[in-house]
Amino acid sequence: MSKKKFLVLLGVLLVLATVLAACGAAEPVPVEEPVAVAEEPMEEGVMRPEVMIPYMALWEESAHNASDTEPFRHWDEDDPAEVSTRCAKCHSTQGYVDFLGADGSEAGSVDAAVPAAEVHGIECVACHNSVTMNKTDVTFPSGVTVSAGDDSRCMECHQGRESMVSLDARLAVFGEDIDPDAVPAPVEVDGEEVTLGFANIHYYPAAATLYGGVAMGGYQFDGKTYDGKFRHVEGIDSCTGCHDPHTLEVQVETCAHCHEGVASADDLKNLRMVSSASDYDGDGDVEEGVYYEIEGLKEQLYAAIQAYAPDAPIVYDSHAYPYFFADTNGDGEAQEDEANYGNQYRAWTPNLLKAAYNYQLASKDPGNFAHGGKYTIQLLVDSIEAVGGDVSGLTRSDAGHFAGDTEAFRHWDEDGEVPGSCAKCHSATGLPEVLAEGSNHANEISNGFMCSTCHNEEAWPERYEVTSVTFPSGATLSLGGTDADGNFVADEGNLCMQCHQGRSSKVSLDAAIAQGKFSFQNVHYFAAGATLFGADAEGGYMYEGKEYAGYFEAHPVNKCQDCHDVHELEVKAETCEACHAGQEFDAIRLTAPDYDGDGADEGVAGELETLAEALYTELQAYATAADAPIVYDSHAYPYFFVDTNGNGVADGPAEANYGNKYGAFDATSLRAAYNYQYYQKDPGAFAHNGKFVAQILIDSIADLGGDVSSYTRP
Repeated sequence: MSKKKFLVLLGVLLVLATVLAACGAAEPVPVEEPVAVAEEPMEEGVMRPEVMIPYMALWEESAHNASDTEPFRHWDEDDPAEVSTRCAKCHSTQGYVDFLGADGSEAGSVDAAVPAAEVHGIECVACHNSVTMNKTDVTFPSGVTVSAGDDSRCMECHQGRESMVSLDARLAVFGEDIDPDAVPAPVEVDGEEVTLGFANIHYYPAAATLYGGVAMGGYQFDGKTYDGKFRHVEGIDSCTGCHDPHTLEVQVETCAHCHEGVASADDLKNLRMVSSASDYDGDGDVEEGVYYEIEGLKEQLYAAIQAYAPDAPIVYDSHAYPYFFADTNGDGEAQEDEANYGNQYRAWTPNLLKAAYNYQLASKDPGNFAHGGKYTIQLLVDSIEAVGGDVSGLTRSDAGHFAGDTEAFRHWDEDGEVPGSCAKCHSATGLPEVLAEGSNHANEISNGFMCSTCHNEEAWPERYEVTSVTFPSGATLSLGGTDADGNFVADEGNLCMQCHQGRSSKVSLDAAIAQGKFSFQNVHYFAAGATLFGADAEGGYMYEGKEYAGYFEAHPVNKCQDCHDVHELEVKAETCEACHAGQEFDAIRLTAPDYDGDGADEGVAGELETLAEALYTELQAYATAADAPIVYDSHAYPYFFVDTNGNGVADGPAEANYGNKYGAFDATSLRAAYNYQYYQKDPGAFAHNGKFVAQILIDSIADLGGDVSSYTRP
């Protein structure tokens, strides 16, 4: 090698070393022995420096350097022996550099096939070049672009090659009225006959699983909602946060800081947290790791897929393309003579294709339990249902605080962030921000709460200490008290009531009425804290000249965490059982009078239900008398609508839509509607403070002009 060539190569290596240092993906690891650059003696009298390529030893042991394996040798026997432009991006260094435009070509596509003989794995320059230094975005097969920082270089390849969008496009070829459970007839496209075939997500699509419903890598069924990007502990929720960027191995020692008993990557399969406490696969085991829950669901999906196609038996082989084959001998297993391209499965219906696609996604991301376990679970449960499987024993969603697939956390997906007015209670990071700063900014969308939402990371695992809670009425209240020494002790229930307090009150309603504003005010949802404190919190509308029950302290168990499991949120039935043995919750009553006057032997819950029905009837009569009929729908905002056909029922989206919202409230009907909604949105009102709720319901009926003579107001 000439001196000039050596100096050029040395310069390239020094630039590469600088780029690697700038990336800061990991602490520098010295290579055991310097890598000699020159293979020939230098010119006489010229010293040859020792050059070390950072992380070379680590990379040499990685799958990216396994150039003798199928991902890099697949094209050796082709004619011509080259990696096509369709595959070169992720199966060669040259193709990836070409795709990035780091070779001077146009970015976003591979312009030239790469000779198979020149493929030597994924080398340093693929990820360390002038383009990747500034690369932050990645576009998924669905067309969705996300900002992922340095991880974007990993995600260009680990994203899969299909999506819900491409699958829908494949189905659209067969027409809009395609039968979801019938094999579509062939159609002609550009002079060629096209039949419905399998779509393969491809391999290790970790980013598609990680970004869940955002990337739409799985097939997401109509009418269902799905978790978005999986958020783990800050700094350990990304590709390089969890994997060594050079060996590609999971950094198990990092996991072991929080997860006891983790000594190997295999141990991670046994993990599950309190936010994933459900028995997803219905096998009765809630101690097994999320990995095994997914495996249980996969087994059920495969069984459902096979049961779905009795007239065209189907089998799967994870190692043979295109994976799904005709079960020619009907034994339910893929035999060697069946798992071949010529015997590929061809009797696809749309639903079968969607289910099989999701099965393959769950199979080809072996780390899905860690990348996006709940998203994968949702896809599998929905796929089982799509092909007629029994999902009655399965669990798709978690307890409310962790139900990332529900409206409470998915409402802002199209906005890209949770606004400051909602972030306190509808994001994982909003509550700690309020407790620290007193107010919220817009926060990142989340899949429900995280441990750090309620547990103070600075004093782990203690929960945040909240001495008092300010309610929408302006009242400052607390569940805390003094200890034996007279010191004030904050109660953990105050933390719960930061969100479970409602967003409106008698004060805000009176202020609006005084200003002549008669738009409906929504108390919001699960305002249990306001109900518990009754008249003290002024959450319900209280009428002048009436007395109302305050804090419900008569019951010996009357604090949030006393009655509810703080993670599963379910009522602690064993606590109630001590005094109310054999009674259902809604049947419980002690010496309460017959509030609703119906003479029935029923619990307080039944009393309130009857009163609420009577209030709704009275409200409708009041509105009809004013020539402005009204209907209510508990699932459609803003809940009260014009009864356009006068039948007294909210007739689906035709009436229960924002454009048809009720706009003829006066002060009387507005107060009554507010209290009716207050009752509807606290399903545990009978236990939180039944007397207070009975009072506001009866008083609302009376204010509308209804007859309350048969009721007993507590």
